Amino acid sequence: MIAESFERIHRSNLVGMGVLPLQFSEGESASSLGLSGRETFTIKGLADADEVPRELTVSADDTEFKVTARIDTPKEQRYFRHGGILQFVLRELLGD
Repeated sequence: MIAESFERIHRSNLVGMGVLPLQFSEGESASSLGLSGRETFTIKGLADADEVPRELTVSADDTEFKVTARIDTPKEQRYFRHGGILQFVLRELLGD
C-alpha cells in the first residue's frame, strides 16, 4: 500500500497483516505523479533483502519514484518477514 502518510496504529496493523506500508516522498502523491491506480506496480530492492530497506524504488508502468518503507521497529521487520503476526506466532509455536 502506498500513501502520503499513515496513522501509527493503521501502519502497525498493516505490517501485522503482512502488508508493506509505503509512503510517498515529501511533496509527492499519486496525483502529482500522474498515477491512476490502474498501473502495474513493481517494487525494486525487496527480493534479495534480509530486511526491508528504508528506501525503495517503485515502477508504475513508465513512472519511477522513490518511497519510504514504513516498517519502523525490529519487531515489525520480523512480523513482515514472516507474512504477519499470525504466521509469526504459528511458526514460533511450531518451533520453526
